[in-house]
Amino acid sequence: MNFELDKKRKDHLLGGGKEKQEQQRNKGKLTAFERIDAIFDSGTFVELDPFVVHECNEFGLENKKILGDGVLAGYGMIDGRLVYSFSHDFTVLGGSLGLAFSSKVCKIMDLAMKQGTPIIGINDSGGARIQEGVRSLAGYADIFHRNVHASGVIPQISVIVGPCAGGAVYSPAITDFIIMTKSAYMFVTGPEVVKEVTEEKVNFNDLGGASVHNEKSGVAHFVGEDEHDCFMILRKLLSFFPSNNLENPPRIEMEDDPNRQDQELNSVLPSSPHKPYDMHEVISKIVDNHDFLEVHKYWAKNITVGFARLGGNAVGIVANNPQVLAGVLDIDSCDKAARFVRFCDCFNIPLVALVDVPGFLPGTSQEWGGIIRHGAKLLYAFSEATVPKLTVITRKAYGGAYCVLNSKHIGADYNFAWPGGEIAVMGPESACNIIFKKEISESQDPDKKRNDLAEDYRIRFSNPYIAASHGYIDDVIEPRETRPRLISSLKSIYKKRVQRPLRKHGNIPV
Repeated sequence: MNFELDKKRKDHLLGGGKEKQEQQRNKGKLTAFERIDAIFDSGTFVELDPFVVHECNEFGLENKKILGDGVLAGYGMIDGRLVYSFSHDFTVLGGSLGLAFSSKVCKIMDLAMKQGTPIIGINDSGGARIQEGVRSLAGYADIFHRNVHASGVIPQISVIVGPCAGGAVYSPAITDFIIMTKSAYMFVTGPEVVKEVTEEKVNFNDLGGASVHNEKSGVAHFVGEDEHDCFMILRKLLSFFPSNNLENPPRIEMEDDPNRQDQELNSVLPSSPHKPYDMHEVISKIVDNHDFLEVHKYWAKNITVGFARLGGNAVGIVANNPQVLAGVLDIDSCDKAARFVRFCDCFNIPLVALVDVPGFLPGTSQEWGGIIRHGAKLLYAFSEATVPKLTVITRKAYGGAYCVLNSKHIGADYNFAWPGGEIAVMGPESACNIIFKKEISESQDPDKKRNDLAEDYRIRFSNPYIAASHGYIDDVIEPRETRPRLISSLKSIYKKRVQRPLRKHGNIPV
């Protein structure tokens, strides 16, 4: 045994020291080493650069050179699949990032790109190491640059388990998914700066806590009760992804019968077209083993996105939620869905759209906020996607929202509608108010006249057989048939290949 090597390894495992590790645990947080042990299959993690130290000799840092320099970096197996990861060590200089720290992170990002494997960043840092000045900023920029080039090539996931502030937020922001513990927070400028500049008084949680970013800003995609809960979400999330953009998602043999028909779907729609219903119930009855991992569960809830399996194959689901704002499209829901669609397209995950949309949300706040631009993002995302694309219109598909939500006209491969589906420029009542304005106003009973005309319009013009007669709908199906038809259709188009015109990249309306 080499005693010097053994001593250095033991010193490294202590991070910033036993006392600081205990302080970490007393806050209900794991140490950087414990996080790695919790994520990776037992005994598989291999650390790189455990003996790296910083080269800063200013402001007393010459006396604070700790092995590893505040970040663990390496690779291992998660459920038998190779994954690279780095984990901030808050016990070492508050997990602050300097040039040596960033060099370690950049090294494994480069290795992950060469190998074509996912990368996971566990963030618990006080931010830039001020004592290193511009070198710490250079370190951040080096990481951001790699995040951008890895985007769409390998899955990137950030787990925020402590502070993530200032420039540090932009690496997670570029990654594909952000998972936060309830005690974590993210912000560009802290409460003191906010108070000084805007005179607003706000605490850490109200400014950038997990609930803020999961419910209001949409920055984060998932929230866990604690770190172990976050790591469970992480493992499940990874199970839907291929390791890189050149592979297909892993297929899992399911016990759920692909020909299963759920009779309850035939009665899931309310008798009135204006009453809401739970689209989550529809999703659950269609997908394998009723298992659906919802993404952005608490933000822009008028649209639902997430991962499931059909016949063992991973799929991304985009569905209007009639229980919130009647399932309309607004600024946030368009952004949410567009980002999700583009991720699925990057990593060869087929898309399934479940459509019940009365249109775009009207109002000055939406128009002034750029609903045209944001709606165009969703249109662009679906139209750009080359993965297999399936659509089921469960009830309403009105106006431009019909076009945007994976219609046949923007490249969907298979489009189905339930018998009660309504496909039209607008709802029957609104259409009749325009077409039959004079007849309604001159009627002795305008409300009855309007209702009669609307029902006639619904039967003659907005039923799914009109669209089907033009080939815009491939088939009208019973709701209970949805699962087997989707699985059959996906099987028939799973190896789809599309050649696009040669170009550097498109110009999505960001």
